[in-house]
Amino acid sequence: MFRNEVIMEIIKVNHVTKNFIIYEKEPGLKGIFKSFVKAKKIVKTAVDDISFSVDQGEILGYIGPNGAGKSTTIKMLTGILTPTKGEVIVDGLIPYQKRSQNAQHIGVVFGQRTQLWWDLPLNESFSVLKEIYQIPKETFDERMAYFNEIFGLNAFMKQPVRQLSLGQRMKADIAASFLHNPKIVYLDEPTIGLDVVAKENIRKTIKDINARLNTTVILTTHDLSDIEKLCHRILMIDKGKIIYDGTLDHLREKYGSKKIISFDLKHSGDLEKLDLEAHFRPVDPDIRVVIHETNVTVIYNKLKLAIKDIINYVLNNIEVSDIDIKDDDLEHIIKEIYKTGLV
Repeated sequence: MFRNEVIMEIIKVNHVTKNFIIYEKEPGLKGIFKSFVKAKKIVKTAVDDISFSVDQGEILGYIGPNGAGKSTTIKMLTGILTPTKGEVIVDGLIPYQKRSQNAQHIGVVFGQRTQLWWDLPLNESFSVLKEIYQIPKETFDERMAYFNEIFGLNAFMKQPVRQLSLGQRMKADIAASFLHNPKIVYLDEPTIGLDVVAKENIRKTIKDINARLNTTVILTTHDLSDIEKLCHRILMIDKGKIIYDGTLDHLREKYGSKKIISFDLKHSGDLEKLDLEAHFRPVDPDIRVVIHETNVTVIYNKLKLAIKDIINYVLNNIEVSDIDIKDDDLEHIIKEIYKTGLV
């Protein structure tokens, strides 16, 4: 189950635009009849002149709000949709011109839909996939043993897919998507609706398969924990345009200006000795202090205030039993970018 290949660009997207034609009718009965004769035509641009490439073996996070253009992009990469303008090349193929050939080399997981046969027992679904992808028996048995070891598939292998829990179905779908050893796997919300243990299990599996097989993974998700634990690089898309293409570290360094310091106090009565907001507001007008019982959390702009200034002020006024310092979380950084844009 190992694939060793030189690093190369396996996906190239060059100045791609995708437009959809929408016909709008006027309200009321008159509008219905009028739409039969002359409906108003509206052109909606779902993806607007985007360009990017993906190296073989990369795990890329592709994120954005609903309606930003993520799904449209993935559908063009898989060959389901044809670009209005521009060029898409996946592993040397133009996907929408070579759909069957492209399908042999990719795997797809959609969190809300399954690629398995709803009324068939799970083991029969895997048997069907074995025949579709013409997987040799020895290879098939090896891969199924691997997925059973990770996911415990044997415990529900004879159940019809429709009777599986969401967690069981997601495990089975991920196994199915990697079964034929594809070069590229597109994962759309692979951990949606799962508990913490199941999410962590699936993340570990994706990382392990990527490391073993050098499989390229494109991950779209609203769960930013998936992004943080799996991806080194992310693409952010908004209103059809790519607004960021780079590493998570660079994103945090450049746009994560908030810092969070929490103090556990020895005595709750000491809170009266502190007035952090009044003391530091002249330097950072947006400083925020949250008090919960004997804990004081300070959220401030690290470009305006230094950690030592806040810590020294607190320690000089009250007794502290513990201090916790952390950077702004990724979710907040990305929300701020979508709200205010990149600067």
